[in-house]
Amino acid sequence: MRLIFAGTPEFAARALAGLHGAGHEIALVLTQPDRPAGRGLKFTPSAVKALALEHSLEVFQPAGLKDAETQQRLRAARADLMVVAAYGLILPEPVLSMTRFGAINVHASLLPRWRGAAPIQRAILAGDTVTGISIMQMDRGLDTGPILAAESLVIETGDTAASLHARLAELGARLIVDSLSRLELGELHAEPQADAGASYAAKITKTEAEIDWREPATQIERKVRAFDPLPGASTMARNIGLKIWRARTAAAVGAPGTIIEATPAGILVACGDEALLVSELQRAGGKRLNAAQFLTGFPLAPGERLELSAKTTT
Repeated sequence: MRLIFAGTPEFAARALAGLHGAGHEIALVLTQPDRPAGRGLKFTPSAVKALALEHSLEVFQPAGLKDAETQQRLRAARADLMVVAAYGLILPEPVLSMTRFGAINVHASLLPRWRGAAPIQRAILAGDTVTGISIMQMDRGLDTGPILAAESLVIETGDTAASLHARLAELGARLIVDSLSRLELGELHAEPQADAGASYAAKITKTEAEIDWREPATQIERKVRAFDPLPGASTMARNIGLKIWRARTAAAVGAPGTIIEATPAGILVACGDEALLVSELQRAGGKRLNAAQFLTGFPLAPGERLELSAKTTT
């Protein structure tokens, strides 16, 4: 099929790679404008743009899709279908209906569960045991369109946002390629979403990543996994910002935030109930280290207290 592809991060790049590898003609690639990134804040192309340029695909980076000139550029592509994956811009109604098959979205949840910007992180935070990919016919609502295809994926006990993202990206790439094959054959039929069970996956903020040690250990452990790699679950020790990257719950009690034990095996911190054994962490300006390495340069002692919420970030 002749496609317009719209996407920005690595999740979308995997889908684009799958479609290109399957032989679909990518007439135009839409991705968000380059953003400043890294310590030098250099303008950096998105993962989708980098992949598109690697394959000599035409790239278009409008700030929005509402103006007539932009929409004319899209019409000029003469595409059969628009495929959208984590694009990050709203598609106005004229764009949704611009191609013969409209626009379909590769979404990282089992809709109607976790409509919105951060379905992977929200699923981990909520303690979901299953997620998946939905291929959705887009409409004017926020991830409310009918479902064309879906496949589930088990959330493993130790999954972080990074590890779950990688598996969902692989599944999404496979499922969109399969769905387009079925669409061409007329074998794909849309099923309306049920309103029951709908939930909203709001964008993640840095404030959310601050650890409140009064929360249950299970919830803090989910926060550590959900915010890896970004923005990182954060706390403070001796007025220095720390990020916690790996931890597990443990059967111990104490005043929330108090260090119960600090050994090479881990730093045991009391929570609202039970405790968290922290085995990988990072101080402001430093590297991610295991507990033994961290304690060598930043010794912590039982009785010291981590702040209930972080005021600085690494």
